[in-house]
Amino acid sequence: MSRVGKSIIKLPAKVEVKTEAEALTIKGPLGELKTPLYEGVSANVENGELVFTRKSEDQKTVALHGLVRSLAMNCVKGVTTGWEKNLEITGVGYRAQKRGKDLVMALGYSHEVVFPEPNGIKIDVADQLKIKVSGIDRQLVGQVAADIRSKRPPEPYKGKGIKYANEYIRRKAGKTGKK
Repeated sequence: MSRVGKSIIKLPAKVEVKTEAEALTIKGPLGELKTPLYEGVSANVENGELVFTRKSEDQKTVALHGLVRSLAMNCVKGVTTGWEKNLEITGVGYRAQKRGKDLVMALGYSHEVVFPEPNGIKIDVADQLKIKVSGIDRQLVGQVAADIRSKRPPEPYKGKGIKYANEYIRRKAGKTGKK
């Protein structure tokens, strides 16, 4: 039994939900998102609450029940407050800056790394070492943050690279001298 799928979503005052045959369209102050409705799961708006029900009790439908509810909750939060990921750059000479719509990073390579800002995503550079990725689509925000991090992942010896703000880098000891 899916406990996630059974819990209801209380819709804020400015959020509108339209149910279609195969998708939910959620509109809010920050924008509009669509999320799929899978076979065997239906959605109803009752008294400002979004309720999901399933048609059968087989294992696949129960799993999809919780998935659909979680995706809808992510959309509701995205169109009301938005999502954000914070990245930190560590290393001597490593820095980031915005040039127009591009994020330009110096990461110890012989050239600058240019990362174009995708549609629906806003990239801010607070100082040269902190990057904030924000938007309404949770999946897209996470993917863009992961793509930026992949340009220079943190290494375990000195911790140099790009890491998430809440990420812990496990450090290694390094070499010891000959005896």
